[in-house]
Amino acid sequence: MNLFVANWKMNMTRAQARAYAEELGSRIGDGSDGAELVLAPPFTAIEAARDPRGRWSLGAQNLSEHAAGAFTGEVSGAMIAEAGCRYVIVGHSERRTLFGEDGPLLSRKLARAREAGLVPIYCVGETPRERAAGSTAAVLARQVEALGDDPTDRPIVVAYEPVWAIGTGLAATPADSASAAADLRELLSPRRDLRVLYGGSVNPGNARQLLASGGVDGFLVGGASLEAATFAAIAGAAIA
Repeated sequence: MNLFVANWKMNMTRAQARAYAEELGSRIGDGSDGAELVLAPPFTAIEAARDPRGRWSLGAQNLSEHAAGAFTGEVSGAMIAEAGCRYVIVGHSERRTLFGEDGPLLSRKLARAREAGLVPIYCVGETPRERAAGSTAAVLARQVEALGDDPTDRPIVVAYEPVWAIGTGLAATPADSASAAADLRELLSPRRDLRVLYGGSVNPGNARQLLASGGVDGFLVGGASLEAATFAAIAGAAIA
């Protein structure tokens, strides 16, 4: 089943999340056939974004590498799971570049996610310089090394998010996406339950073509997901 994830990043108060959820529910009616929708709010808005009818799942944007302890300001996988999340985003490029998260740290986060019963949405992607050097495949191979200890019989979502496309308005072409997705599927071929997403300037205008020809199973949507109407339109266009 195709998967569409709304990553709100550091946006939305509880009141805004409730209003968004109400609007999204009105737009999708009884649900989106053939697709799974996920909202990934800030921690404070997780409860407010919940759908009592279960038409979408919840995800967290991050988790601690630790299970518990004296780590002020951190949020554990167990806390996230108890809050009602099914998914957690790990390794987003903003976490890598702004907070210095590397492979060994991300591997520990993946382990904590599994211990809590969460499905990781593991992000990978190359920078503009790496793309210009023609090293996209090598970068992806290096980044998936963090999955080396992750059990291959558990569901995993891998999101290809080229850094040069995030928030720039410049989306990858379907050919770009398909090439990266093929590389990821080859690298992760032992996986029994793998979904590959694309993220990076996805919008209602390019969603259908990217899903049809980009070799992916859905999208991790950033800025365009902040409006319920736009997120619903992306999912609707891709499904259609």
